[in-house]
Amino acid sequence: MSSMPVILQIVPALETGGAERTAIEVSEAVVLAGGTGLVASEGGRLESDLTAAGGELIRFPAATKNPRAIFRNAHALEALIRERNVSLIHARSRAPGWSALMAARRAGVPFVTTYHGIYNQKEPLKGLYNSVMARGDIVIANSHYTAAIVRSRHRIREGTLHVIHRCADLDRFALNAVSPERIKAIRAEWRVQGNMRLVVLAARLTRWKGQLVAINAASKILHKPEFDDVVFVLAGDDQGRTNYRRELESQISAFGLEDRIILPGHCADMPAAFAAAALALVPSIEPEAFGRISVEAQAMGCPVIVSDGGALPETIVTPKDASSLGLVTGWTFTTGDSDELAARVASALSLPVGQRAAMAESAQRFVAAKFSKTTLQRETLCIYDGLLASSLVNEFEGKLRRNEDLKSVMHTIPAGFV
Repeated sequence: MSSMPVILQIVPALETGGAERTAIEVSEAVVLAGGTGLVASEGGRLESDLTAAGGELIRFPAATKNPRAIFRNAHALEALIRERNVSLIHARSRAPGWSALMAARRAGVPFVTTYHGIYNQKEPLKGLYNSVMARGDIVIANSHYTAAIVRSRHRIREGTLHVIHRCADLDRFALNAVSPERIKAIRAEWRVQGNMRLVVLAARLTRWKGQLVAINAASKILHKPEFDDVVFVLAGDDQGRTNYRRELESQISAFGLEDRIILPGHCADMPAAFAAAALALVPSIEPEAFGRISVEAQAMGCPVIVSDGGALPETIVTPKDASSLGLVTGWTFTTGDSDELAARVASALSLPVGQRAAMAESAQRFVAAKFSKTTLQRETLCIYDGLLASSLVNEFEGKLRRNEDLKSVMHTIPAGFV
């Protein structure tokens, strides 16, 4: 096997979401280690991010669920594997996963999957469709909750399943990386006054993300005098769900809170959004397979409140956990309970300044220790190395050390010499 592996990941599109971001982060690590990072996808708004990370987009109809197209894609992927000397194929979604599985077996290369979501499985045919994500030589689950679901649904070989939590890019999501001008710009974009406190829910506008729960919770506190400086921001695309957006707008209007609960659409600068926020919410009414928004908010020192279902509790340290871990970074509430969410929001917004600062520092330390991009990259490269007998991890870590050494040297050079 070549010491310079070619890794092909396949994901339907590069618009937004955890699977897409993780594909880009892993491509970056592969390229940094000296390999080639290919992503087969229909593309989207994150294409430039992939290019900046050193990865290469292979424009491919990966989003199709048409059975005939899936078989055609398998032949096309097999040809691509042979043409580009692909060492390993890594699928991050089900329909393209079937194409990738067939191609990998025909071409004789390892096949890896990542279970990014808790897929609906109410009927046997859907279970068969989902099962491709458990057929990898190695199956990666993005949380312990997801891993438990995989074990309960699929017969999976011992030693095949690995948990690699998703992450936050701590270079991008860092307070010292966000200028006051960016914070001012995001507040101006959202048309909120400089002294208003922001409660941010960042998610695409879809019912299971819990926007209606947040609106109902907001209605219970925003009329109180002590919270007359608070604005709820539900940031996210409707992605064509115009009826749901209208339902949200109607509910906001019914409460008379049009100027206190805003729907600004997609947010392109989430680090600035969380730097501007007093509090972040993840009120999903269905189980989340991970909870990247929770992690990114904490990386920016923003406390979070999350639903108590799925993997979301894995992403924070609650007061109940603090006795063993010694820090608190957020709170849970009973899924769908807007009264309890309102009480949690009111409590969080009423924290003394010193306690708020301590919580922000704890959140940043917790995320740095458990959810860094480097940790995800290193653990994924270890999976590849185990299947390929390659040295991606060693090369990756060596490059990181050299980069850090170069930064240290540059910091010692007097201004004007560079």
